[in-house]
Amino acid sequence: MSDDIWKRDEVESPCIKICVVHPESRLCTGCLRSIDEIGAWSRMTPDARRAVMDALPARAETFSKRRGGRAARLAARDR
Repeated sequence: MSDDIWKRDEVESPCIKICVVHPESRLCTGCLRSIDEIGAWSRMTPDARRAVMDALPARAETFSKRRGGRAARLAARDR
């Protein structure tokens, strides 16, 4: 299916087709929208969508913080 059918004269969707919801933040790790925002996207006004789009860059920090991964778990175990 072509992506051209999704292009319209309105604010584009921030979806990058990596749809995984982070269990703690409840944000999609691909587009950074909340579940509610994703569900309401097609019914939002262009201004409401623009407001969400403008807020997305600040949400990126949510996922840039590393929690330590395997090395941190091993270090905590050895304490």
